[in-house]
Amino acid sequence: MSSQLDLFGAPSPVINPDGSVKGSKVIYAPKGPAGEYAAPATNPYDGCGHGCDYPCYVTEAGFTRLTREQFNAGAVLRPNFIANLRADAAAYQAVGITEQVTMTFTSDPYHPGDTQPTRTAIETLIEHGLGVCVLTKGGRRPLRDLNLFRHDRDAFAVTLISLDDDFCRKWEPKAPLPGARIAGLKRFHEAGIFTWVSAEPVLDPEATLAMVEATYPFVRLFKIGKVNYSRLAQTIDWHDFTRLMLDLLNRVGAGAYFKRDLQPFLPPGYPNPMRVPQHHGGGAR
Repeated sequence: MSSQLDLFGAPSPVINPDGSVKGSKVIYAPKGPAGEYAAPATNPYDGCGHGCDYPCYVTEAGFTRLTREQFNAGAVLRPNFIANLRADAAAYQAVGITEQVTMTFTSDPYHPGDTQPTRTAIETLIEHGLGVCVLTKGGRRPLRDLNLFRHDRDAFAVTLISLDDDFCRKWEPKAPLPGARIAGLKRFHEAGIFTWVSAEPVLDPEATLAMVEATYPFVRLFKIGKVNYSRLAQTIDWHDFTRLMLDLLNRVGAGAYFKRDLQPFLPPGYPNPMRVPQHHGGGAR
């Protein structure tokens, strides 16, 4: 697409084929597994700090130049992130893009360190007419920013692999325990915010099924994906897991998206839309 000029003769922002705005530095259209979850997205931090022991696509698939040790050491705000976000958000606003921007696929917006930049980022996106979605393991930490979220524009999402504290201590040793994450989900749900759960990676099918059964009353959508980059994936009967999950979802009336790695196990013709509205209506998406 060729550049256009605005009323003052300056080049207007150009929309790329993937829906991102040309020249954006920190708002982007995710690719691969993250692209199944959302577009657009932004990542304020490098590194994480939750010390997960299962394979992380950020490091395994080469989405960061950090070693796993460096990645696990903690989250660090990217240089000039807020200034770059303001510029990018203004460009998105200029072309009329109002979609939710998701934080974050390469870290956690509510990591164990200083997360004030997360609040500033949310405020910046809202100021420029964009929706907001956060994906976190941060437990009750996000409640500080609950007042910023709008029921007709925004979403709150949590990663949950199990309800069992010991299981999560093994796999996510520095992350808040499931009870804290569920408490956060409930508070956002009670405040009228669209909530969803990333049920990925599936490390133990029974644990994932139990988690969905326990949380569906206050979760609008489950996004479900295999464990990858691990021999553990070869020990799980994914066809049986998918069948059991479909039975559960149908029984309780819960919504779900099965990621591409599980789609071969779905029944022919099963409706599995990758994008659904992640808000409670009344506003732009």
